[in-house]
Amino acid sequence: MSAFEILQNYLQARATITDQEFALIRTLFLPRTLRAGESLQQAGDVARHAAFVARGCLRSYVIDTKGKEHIVMFAPENWWLADNISLATKTPSQYFVDAIEDSDVLLIDPASHEKLVDKVAGYAAAFRKGLQKHAASKDQRIVKSLSSSAEERYLDFLATYPSIATRVPQWMV
Repeated sequence: MSAFEILQNYLQARATITDQEFALIRTLFLPRTLRAGESLQQAGDVARHAAFVARGCLRSYVIDTKGKEHIVMFAPENWWLADNISLATKTPSQYFVDAIEDSDVLLIDPASHEKLVDKVAGYAAAFRKGLQKHAASKDQRIVKSLSSSAEERYLDFLATYPSIATRVPQWMV
């Protein structure tokens, strides 16, 4: 299955999108293949795209002043990854993004994304649903990081994301 077919299935599972609408969607995404370890974005660069992961797994992370990596998010198949602040404000990103596995992604720039939100109701609905789910997950992670021990957070991660836990090196978890 192609990256575009995976995106189409993802969107159609969340909203109604016609073949004509998907033809427009297809013209606004840029396919890209990343090898394991290859970078999609460097901290200090202005983010230019959001990424839909069709195959593989990406990670977003920061590096502190002592040189330690702190993983903010993993993004396996059917997940989106973007630095929304950098995309919206055109300011340098604080995040590094790279592929943990060989990955196929579809990239979309902010202007193209806005065009789809304005012109394709199904795309806007799918985006809104995904954003609500992401915000809820992020809120839960914040609460757990403030109120749980490292062991409790690790066990919760294993229970919540078992497929990610088996695919990424343990030191990343």
